[in-house]
Amino acid sequence: MRTRTMVAAVALGVAVAPVAVGVAVVPAGAAAAAPSVAAAAPYCGITWGSNLEQVPEYSTGVITNLRSGRHDCWDRLVIDLGPGTPAGYHVGYTPVVTQDGSGDPVPLAGGAFLQVNVLAPGHDQDYDPTYDPADPAHAVNVAGYSTFRQVAWAGTFEAVSTIGLGVRARLPFRVFTLYGPEGTTRLVIDVAHRW
Repeated sequence: MRTRTMVAAVALGVAVAPVAVGVAVVPAGAAAAAPSVAAAAPYCGITWGSNLEQVPEYSTGVITNLRSGRHDCWDRLVIDLGPGTPAGYHVGYTPVVTQDGSGDPVPLAGGAFLQVNVLAPGHDQDYDPTYDPADPAHAVNVAGYSTFRQVAWAGTFEAVSTIGLGVRARLPFRVFTLYGPEGTTRLVIDVAHRW
C-alpha cells in the first residue's frame, strides 16, 4: 500500500517522505500539541540570584554621591566614586544591617535588608566628608519605588562605607561597576521587582 502511494505520488510529481512506523505525523499547517508542563520564562530574562556578591579590592577613590532610578524590571542604586580605582564591595541579605565599628543596628523599612559595604571611604585624606547627606536615614528618596523601601547611609569606618538598603522582600539582585569620565566609577546595585 505504501509503495503504491509513493509510486502514484511520484507519477503525479508530488514529493512524499517515507513515514516510519509508530511515529505520529502532524499534518502540514497543523500546530503541534503543547507540552503538558510549560516552562516559565524568567522574569524580564533576569537570571540573578540572592546570595552574597563580593569583590575584595579597596578603591583609591572616595564616595561622592548616592542616587537611584526606577526601571521596568528593577530598582537601581548608584554609588558615585571620584577618580581612582573601582571600589570593591560586599553586598548581601542580612537579618539586620549594622554599622561597621560600632555594630549598631541601622533601622530600615522593608521586608528584607541588603547590607552594602563599599570598600571606599566617604571622606578625603583629612577626614572631611566627600558624601554627607542631609538625612542619613533617608539618604535617597525612594518613595513610590516598586522594590526599594529605604536607603540609609551608615557612614565610614576604616575605609569601609556602609549603606543599608531596605527592600520589599528577598529578591534577586546584581552588582557591577560602570566607568565614567576622568577616572570616575559607579557601583551599581539592581534589585528585581520579583523572581
